Amino acid sequence: MNFLARLAEGLPHTPLLTGADCAPWAKDWTGAWSAEPLAVIRPASTAEVSQIMQIAHAHGVPVVPAGGLSGLVGGTHAPEALVLSLDRMKQIRKIDPITRVAVTEAGTILQTLREAAHEQGLQFPMTFGAQGSATIGGILSTNAGGSNVLKYGNTRDLCLGIEAVLPDGTILDLMSALHKDNSGYALKHLLIGAEGTLGIITAATLKLYPEPRIRTTGFLACPNLTDALTTLNRLQEATSDAVEAFEYMPMNYMQAYARLHPAERAPFDQPHAVNILVELASTAPRDAALSPEGTSVLQETFETSLAALMEDGLVTDAVIATNDTQRSAFWKIRECAAELSLEGPRTAIINDIALPLDQIPVFFDRMAAALPQLDAGATDMTVAHLGDGNIHYTVRPSSADLKDTIMAMVEADVRDLGGSFSAEHGVGLSKLNSMARHKPSAALATMRAIKNAIDPEGILNAGKVIPTDPAA
Repeated sequence: MNFLARLAEGLPHTPLLTGADCAPWAKDWTGAWSAEPLAVIRPASTAEVSQIMQIAHAHGVPVVPAGGLSGLVGGTHAPEALVLSLDRMKQIRKIDPITRVAVTEAGTILQTLREAAHEQGLQFPMTFGAQGSATIGGILSTNAGGSNVLKYGNTRDLCLGIEAVLPDGTILDLMSALHKDNSGYALKHLLIGAEGTLGIITAATLKLYPEPRIRTTGFLACPNLTDALTTLNRLQEATSDAVEAFEYMPMNYMQAYARLHPAERAPFDQPHAVNILVELASTAPRDAALSPEGTSVLQETFETSLAALMEDGLVTDAVIATNDTQRSAFWKIRECAAELSLEGPRTAIINDIALPLDQIPVFFDRMAAALPQLDAGATDMTVAHLGDGNIHYTVRPSSADLKDTIMAMVEADVRDLGGSFSAEHGVGLSKLNSMARHKPSAALATMRAIKNAIDPEGILNAGKVIPTDPAA
């Protein structure tokens, strides 16, 4: 009996798609990778995932797990492989307001979990532009970041436990809600960020936080990035670390947004080189208390801090949102990043890099000098989680032939400055060459040893994350 027939017989009530029905899973979000998979199967339980993997393992068929298909690095490219979609596994099993824990299946949409937590007066603080399609399994598999990493950390930092299915179908139950557990290897952290190459995450136990009583949001203009980072430190000190987001957008980003959305009002009347979207939030009643003028203590602190920063020349212009509509308009500018970065017909080089904070200005100075020398016709677009050093530096070369050369140049400077070529998007296919160039050989050898030990047949998301060993 062939593989697909065996799947159909063993799981008669599980949707198994072939041919044209696989179209939604045949192309990634960027459009850079396209291939028809062997088939797509959509289990509804961990037991079904286990059974699927047992059959695939017995037949030696490659399997590619898929969530919301919002990735940017080719992580779900699946030519001639079985796509195992977790989109039917979307039950939120529990939200506990006492322990502030959520237990949810991997196919749950991030925004759905955030809304469910909100109904209990809580928040799951992971947020980014694709939260309406990204799934919990996907963000764990890539260790996603987002705008609130500055305060709450990456997805890894928000996860207490996971459940996963290994390549041979073994179910690994690590669904503990413990905040401390030193009983051997931290296996959950091995699977988080592995992009589905070691196991398929099927459920997770996640941390929740109290919903802030008060938020205040503003756009700031600073003379340069060094002043912007000093501004961040000053705001953190003045507000007892209440800064949740500190997002950098340069002048050409703001101009591109205005061009694509001419009906939207710009935050400032004049263009500025360095634009910062900053959001502060607090759960403390004292910060939410209102003055006789109806202004919260947190906003008054923000305003007082801004006045001092402007007097010192660290901030040259500022506007604070006065209502939720204006706050949403501010955030719309930031969350338009993917649309702006990928606008136009030319191939985009999506550099998702991390740098020590003090090296960020140095990096941009280097790029301003080096990029025109490599490609006089190249254009670039930047948006950054400035507070945690994560920069999305997108380059559009004048020719696709220059893509690898420019990417290698960017990564060499990032390495020289003590940074990483991958911050929050993952490695997938797009950064395999980067891994080969910059990951220490001992680290790659260790990764290959772990992969071979857990997945000796090499069937889980084959060809992703770990470059081929040239000595093999």
